[in-house]
Amino acid sequence: MKATEPIFLGHRIHLIDGFDMGWAQRTGTYVIAEDELTLVETGPSPSVPYIREGLRRLGFSPEQVKYIIVTHIHLDHAGGAGLFLRECPQAKIVVHPKGARHLVDPSRLIAGARAVYHDDFDRLFDPIVAVPEERIIVRADQETLQIGANCVLEFWDTPGHANHHFSIYDPVSRGMFTGDTAGVFYPQLQRDGIHFVLPSTSPNQFDPQAMLRSVERFEQRGLARIYFGHFGMTDDVADVYRQVREWLPVFVAEGEAVVAAGLGDGELAERLFGRVLAHLQSFGIGDGHEVLDVLRLDLQVCAMGIVDYLQKRRK
Repeated sequence: MKATEPIFLGHRIHLIDGFDMGWAQRTGTYVIAEDELTLVETGPSPSVPYIREGLRRLGFSPEQVKYIIVTHIHLDHAGGAGLFLRECPQAKIVVHPKGARHLVDPSRLIAGARAVYHDDFDRLFDPIVAVPEERIIVRADQETLQIGANCVLEFWDTPGHANHHFSIYDPVSRGMFTGDTAGVFYPQLQRDGIHFVLPSTSPNQFDPQAMLRSVERFEQRGLARIYFGHFGMTDDVADVYRQVREWLPVFVAEGEAVVAAGLGDGELAERLFGRVLAHLQSFGIGDGHEVLDVLRLDLQVCAMGIVDYLQKRRK
């Protein structure tokens, strides 16, 4: 394990890189240094050693953690929650009402992830540890959690990527932890001066209209910051909304063309990658850029979710 220094984002928030899938800047854990130490996301179980080391470098220990919030229960965001909870005797997991039972019994989560990742499942996600029911706190839309004398977090039901997804508003930074609802941010492109976001349309509860409504709620809240599940923070929130709104209909239209032609998600992934690559090439991004491997994987999973959505819509 070669951990990196936690990234200070201001407003008493740090980001620990969990090296999800072995990649830097893929998935991270946010640390909110309030009276009651709070984490947002754990990532998958292989990220737990990075969380532990990141906390140590910040001067904290797992024994001090009071709350572990997961935006949704997909394994790249919450797969390590049960494992890490074993090291946090004071902590409880905060989850969406529709996600709690899957943390207690993760069998369906495991089956769904195996269907997507096949032989790579064990390397990417094992072990998946069940969370004891008594250590779960459920928060529904507009409910709150006080974590400090001057900080009450707000929970927002934000479907589109998944039905069991909430986002968390932090009044201190006027920022929202959006999980995957506001898309995936690609910090690998920042050094090239490109602020780039794509919608995350993975299976099996993707709903483009619900996603747009959730983004509209973010916009109406007047956020100053967005904290992405993948990966990092931006204060250019208007550009995030713009990009999600521009790319989402492109993704769906390409999916409709593929499905109408009787083709599958493999063809759709290639088409989406081609569209995104052409866009990035217009900014001077070449074929060997590190972001392209990340994009190719993301678009393969996005294609699965789009085809699944369109097939359900036909029925």
